[in-house]
Amino acid sequence: MTLQRIESNPRLSAAVTYADLVLLAGQVPDDRSLDAAGQTREVLAKIDRLLEAAGSNRSRLLSAQIWLKDIDADFAAMNQAWSAWLPEGCAPARATVQARLASPQVLVEIMVIAARA
Repeated sequence: MTLQRIESNPRLSAAVTYADLVLLAGQVPDDRSLDAAGQTREVLAKIDRLLEAAGSNRSRLLSAQIWLKDIDADFAAMNQAWSAWLPEGCAPARATVQARLASPQVLVEIMVIAARA
């Protein structure tokens, strides 16, 4: 079975494929001036791009982990963007928690595991 690293650097890979699995590193927004909904949409676009590069797509999600800087303030906005992005009938197993993220301007980070298409 082949292991492939996508967008790799000495510290991490944005995605790793192994067998029929695609594992993404936590994705954060580039534009940190956006609100939680905007940051979520930007992160989901990054996830789409990485899944496509790995031979998968959002309909093949198995698991998602979502970290929010302030779950009370941003859960509804993140969830609205997430629900609009997720294909009907394709909801993965998911956990959403509040966490102190790497940068104070990051409001959301998302990490997913998917099956290859």
